[in-house]
Amino acid sequence: MDLFEHARRQDRETLPFAEAVRPATLDGFSGQLRAIGPGKALRRAIERDQVPSLVLWGPPGTGKTTLARIIAERTGYHFEPFSAVLGGVKEMRVLIDAARERRRLHGKRTILFVDEIHRFNKGQQDALLPHVEDGTVTLIGATTENPSFELNAALLSRARVVVLESLKPADIRGILERALEHPVRRARWPESSLTDEALEYLAHFAQGDARRALTALEAALDASLDDPATPLEPPAVAQALDRKILLYDKAGDQHYEVVSAFIKSMRGTDPDAAVYWLQRMVEAGEDPLFLFRRMVVFASEDVGLADSGALRVVTDCLAAFRFVGLPEGMFHLVHAATYLACAPKSNTVLTTLANARTAVSRHGNQPVPMHLRNASTGLQKQMGYGAGYKYPHDFEGNYTPQDHLPDAIAGQRLFDPKGSGAEVEIAARLKRLRGGE
Repeated sequence: MDLFEHARRQDRETLPFAEAVRPATLDGFSGQLRAIGPGKALRRAIERDQVPSLVLWGPPGTGKTTLARIIAERTGYHFEPFSAVLGGVKEMRVLIDAARERRRLHGKRTILFVDEIHRFNKGQQDALLPHVEDGTVTLIGATTENPSFELNAALLSRARVVVLESLKPADIRGILERALEHPVRRARWPESSLTDEALEYLAHFAQGDARRALTALEAALDASLDDPATPLEPPAVAQALDRKILLYDKAGDQHYEVVSAFIKSMRGTDPDAAVYWLQRMVEAGEDPLFLFRRMVVFASEDVGLADSGALRVVTDCLAAFRFVGLPEGMFHLVHAATYLACAPKSNTVLTTLANARTAVSRHGNQPVPMHLRNASTGLQKQMGYGAGYKYPHDFEGNYTPQDHLPDAIAGQRLFDPKGSGAEVEIAARLKRLRGGE
């Protein structure tokens, strides 16, 4: 080892842990297979040294800076970081001039990495544009905001937008496990270790943010120095993070009990309790998409026709959550949960489904009544297909009484609205059409 390598190693060992264990290769980059997995267009471009200007868009801790550094390392570009918050046009021009000279004198190209590029004002964007166009720099911008709203069309048209997704707990777990095997970890905390349960706790605690996970791991390892021979358990990790562990085992009784409390709170029109149980589950590491799935079901099962807009509200909140991720996505979780809790309730959809299942199970495959059959051939007409069918639009109010159920169950009422919320009007209309029955 020469003096320069020794200095580099010393520098790495004094870096913040999350920075020291940052992966340096595409194979070590976790959780973004959709964007950078084998065979993907961006990965092929990197491997062929044909990297276009990019805008990396995703929640915090998804690897935007790491990916930019890997691209620079893989392609041999000079990596030049620039903060859109701290730097102005004057500072940027200095970097552009240096990039131009670097290429002229040494043939080395430059990646200009602009963190929080959504904070670039129009003047900064206009000043950067010609240097992206002429290839003086390859731009890689990082943003947590929708670039379509934050960047001008000219700059955006010269960059490819790459969407990075919030990391799943399994991805975070893999990052933590690799960090524990890293030489820097072995040098700083040679005897410390964590149990599987503690790693799982950290993987969910991070809420999709790799840097948060690694910072938490560093705090836990520091706390382990008092007794490094004892593997850290979840309570010790929580204490190191100054957080209370919430009793919530995703595979056990606590999981089902808390989910049940959440559903029953919404069903009982108790928004206060609903948001309490919702927050409990999120803080304990529950997958937000699981919670949205439960609310999508609830919107039809427990609200249904009493407020058909509830389903639309929940699915809109789900779409918005997928768009922004955590932590801002908590607004959409709470929006959906409180709307459902306050909505009028009806289980008519549930009971109607149960009635339909019972009818089919009890009576089997009943023949379609002749008047409902489509007479598409002359022979079918001779056989009486379609005879007696009354086209509703030929009658006042677009309705005329006729049976549509098989003869064996004609007249049964499978759908029976209870008269809650919008169902009041639905029930009244059906009663009027049916002659006051």
